[in-house]
Amino acid sequence: MFKQLDPAPVPADGVAAALAPFGQSRMLPREAYVDPAVFDWEQRQVFSGWTCVGRSDDLATVGAQKALGSGAAGVLLVRGEDGAIRAFANTCRHRGHELLPCGAPESAARKARSIVCPYHAWSYRLDGSLRNAPGFTDADGFDANEFGLIELRLVDWHGWLFVDRSGTDGDFAEHVAGWEGVIAPYRPEDLTVVARHSYELATNWKVIAENYQECYHCQSIHPELSRISPPTSGENLDHDGAWMGGWMSIVDGAETMSLDGKSGGLRIAGLSEHEQRTVMYVVAYPNLLISLHPDYVMTHLMTPLAADRTHVECTWAFPKEVAAEPGFDPSYAVDFWDLTNRQDWAACESVQRGLSSPHARPGPLAPDEDGVYQFVTRVARAYADSADPAPGPR
Repeated sequence: MFKQLDPAPVPADGVAAALAPFGQSRMLPREAYVDPAVFDWEQRQVFSGWTCVGRSDDLATVGAQKALGSGAAGVLLVRGEDGAIRAFANTCRHRGHELLPCGAPESAARKARSIVCPYHAWSYRLDGSLRNAPGFTDADGFDANEFGLIELRLVDWHGWLFVDRSGTDGDFAEHVAGWEGVIAPYRPEDLTVVARHSYELATNWKVIAENYQECYHCQSIHPELSRISPPTSGENLDHDGAWMGGWMSIVDGAETMSLDGKSGGLRIAGLSEHEQRTVMYVVAYPNLLISLHPDYVMTHLMTPLAADRTHVECTWAFPKEVAAEPGFDPSYAVDFWDLTNRQDWAACESVQRGLSSPHARPGPLAPDEDGVYQFVTRVARAYADSADPAPGPR
């Protein structure tokens, strides 16, 4: 007998069109961007696997606790007495109350030597084991060892934390196959986050990722960027893992991506000549966008809130030596990308409004949109695979 997987509620012909060879394919079906049922399916199937939940230096000291997401997506991150960061389901083993409240995309945080549920004061050690359950001390048959927090798979990779909420996703090394050699030279784990911006966008998370994967639009809406980085430069990489991305060049005479092309910081040590003259754009599928510059690393962490709403936290990290200098001003990078971000956000929100029309139909991909094709087919394969039968009892 066979058991059906959880099939994505998208039209099969639309998925097949998205999976056609590049040059013949179409964008994802309209439902993928506007249907709440598709959004719910993605939360269950796409965002339950390896997703980024922030940086390890967000939990800098022993006892640091951070909650993010809510409901099925709720995660509690804790740095333990041994210095290791662990991820737990954000639910008390007594009655299920959230251990640390978090109803907003921005995380709630605290620091304490134990994890205490605010409902009935059950407390847990930083490793998740039950410390105290008021009223149960002398209860017959009560075994504290049975009521530790539910630990989730977590990987600290170059300073970014990735959690597999489902516990069933593949090995993380397979997820990032091919990208170690791309990311490692920038040593993001050794950089210091100096600035953060939060944005809430009226658009689907996939629209943001698709926009990030192409510069076909740059000449039209990014004049500042186009002066520093030619829109037709660069190429996309093709690796075996779930991630995707590519590089674009920086014009001669410019040092980095800023309004005047000048850097107010310090070049990241050890970069190759190619890395010093390019910006690498990586989609750490599904929810982290990594932009690797010669002198800083910028990320966009996406938290989907609804089919037509996404929270984005943007961070800028610089070499520790320059970040520690009195008076260091990161605005040369922050101002450039805040302007560019807002240009992108306006376009993405307009795309979402257009897709909301019942007359919207999936369009073709331009020759310069091979990066978009990489992302679209990654999502479309997830949709298609969900409809395939899997062995097992019905």
